[in-house]
Amino acid sequence: MIRPDAIGHQQAVRLVELFRRFPVQDLTSGMMMAALDARQRFQLSYRDAAIIEAPPRAMGCTQVLSEDLGGRQDHGGVRPTNLFR
Repeated sequence: MIRPDAIGHQQAVRLVELFRRFPVQDLTSGMMMAALDARQRFQLSYRDAAIIEAPPRAMGCTQVLSEDLGGRQDHGGVRPTNLFR
């Protein structure tokens, strides 16, 4: 069943092509293990922990933009920022 608000295939392809302008980090098994550790340490969902772990490990980020994680807590040297607050 296709959702009534789903975008078409060509539109999805175009969006992915546009997103490729930005640096994207592949998720490695080491990052997955670090995310599982961060999940436990910071009491986050796995998805949020992966967001916190991948940038600093691979790209040297100290800040990530996240609507869901926005807070003042430091997550092992990475600080999430919510631009909507």
